[in-house]
Amino acid sequence: MQSSVLDAKHFHDEEAAYAHLEARLWPDGPVCPRCGQHDRIGKMGGKSTRIGVYKCYQCRKPFRVTVGTVFESSHVPLRLWLQCVHLMAASKKGISSNQLARTLGVTLKTAWFMSHRVREAMRVLGMEPMGGAGKIVESDETYIGRVEGTPKARAGGAHKNAVLTLVERGGSARSFHLDNMKMEQIAPLVLQNVLRDSHLMTDEGRHYAAIGKHFAAHDAVRHSIGEYVRDDIIHSNTVENYYSIFKRGMKGVYQHCKEKHLHRYLAEFDFRYSNRIALGVNDVARADRALKGIVGKRLTYRTPH
Repeated sequence: MQSSVLDAKHFHDEEAAYAHLEARLWPDGPVCPRCGQHDRIGKMGGKSTRIGVYKCYQCRKPFRVTVGTVFESSHVPLRLWLQCVHLMAASKKGISSNQLARTLGVTLKTAWFMSHRVREAMRVLGMEPMGGAGKIVESDETYIGRVEGTPKARAGGAHKNAVLTLVERGGSARSFHLDNMKMEQIAPLVLQNVLRDSHLMTDEGRHYAAIGKHFAAHDAVRHSIGEYVRDDIIHSNTVENYYSIFKRGMKGVYQHCKEKHLHRYLAEFDFRYSNRIALGVNDVARADRALKGIVGKRLTYRTPH
């Protein structure tokens, strides 16, 4: 009988948890987060020494692998952090803070804060443009939730949060929270994040007529006349499928998201889509990739965004 991945020792033993994280963040051995040196570092021992503590004999400072990461200064055991990362990485439509609290045996407030730290780890910084010669990139927009303090409009999305998503067919997804759906919001993001020799696929939005001229090719489907696929290749169904998963997660699992946190939820869904089974990334590998994103993203309760 095959054992569960959650039976792994690092999910239940604190020393194994630190060894697991060290192997992913320090593949060539411990590195001092303060002076950046990797020589003259020793692991501290003794009954009163905390698990996973090293000392740098150049800057004379003690440190652990969690220093400078989203796990720093947390009172939650590292083994629970690793369980949280795995659960969020493996849940296609997300996992609620209430469910995390029950599963991990922590308070709802702690589970909520842990999940936001993990989303921050999933947020990819400094991304190169997507697409390229022979590649197809689909672009589309949608609305989600409600802008705080705005009355519900009779029609349209004036009271909702606007989102732009770019999806490379057979590749990654990249989403952005917009102030509105105007040309001056959408055009710079598309032009900055998609290589010009790409083939752009969109719907019939008027702004794309001008944006599309900057790319090697641009095709659009006309949803207004019931056209969704043309010539078996011209469509925006890939990005529509992304939105299907995103909206089911946001409405069915998370149910409510404040506007100031929307960028982290987008990062979570982008991360899982960009590291999916179809691209050869299973749940374990996806969690490992999330762990590699924890460095340099310290997040505290006082952080407003």
